[in-house]
This record gives sequence, structure tokens and C-alpha cells, in this order.
Amino acid sequence: MPRVSAAFFAMGVLCVLMGMLWGIHMAIAKDFALMPAHAHLNLVGWVTMSLFGTFYALTANTLSPRLAWANFVISGLGVVVMIPSLAIMLSTGNDKIEPFVAIGSVLTVIGLLIFGVSVVRELVRPR
Repeated sequence: MPRVSAAFFAMGVLCVLMGMLWGIHMAIAKDFALMPAHAHLNLVGWVTMSLFGTFYALTANTLSPRLAWANFVISGLGVVVMIPSLAIMLSTGNDKIEPFVAIGSVLTVIGLLIFGVSVVRELVRPR
């Protein structure tokens, strides 16, 4: 397995662990105000990162390491910026945090676009 795949899986595991613990905390407190941030952490952090890692593991012999690592760094930054910013915005009602949520969101979209380039490269490569 390429190291970039393992990095995506490591990020995914950290995100799902935090998401599970956060979900348990919300359930114990019976306070679900941060559910949107929790859902984004699980979906973008766990599911998306794991899918990226799976794709790069399956295409280990033909992947572009620079493209894959760019995907990891930008997508990871997107999660690290977006999720805490969204949680702060939801918990405080402070709309001044919204630009950080937007920056994190844009980074995750850029990461997805980079992933899309990797998918297209695999699709059109000579067999």
C-alpha cells in the first residue's frame, strides 16, 4: 500500500474516533446543537478520506505521488479548518467565524477536484 493511502486512512481513523467520541458526548449531554459539524467530521473526515485512501491503494502502480499528496494535504487542511470553525460558529452564533468555514469548505472542494484529476488520469491511461 502506498504511504499516501496509509496517511489518508490514518486521517480517517482520527476523524471517526473524534466523531464517535463527540457523538457519545452529545448523546450523554442530550445536546445535539453541533450535529451538523459532527456529521461533516464523519462524512468528510472519515468517509471521504477513507475513499481517497482506497482509490490510491487500488491504483498504487499508476498513481501520481505528487497529485495524491497534494490531495492529502489540501483535503486534510480543509477538514482541520472547516470542522472546528463550523463547531465554533454553531456553538457561539458568531457569524464572524463564517469565513473560516468557507475557507475550509473551499479547501475540501479543491481536494475533491484534485482527486477528480487522479480519477480521470486512471480512467484515460493506456491499458
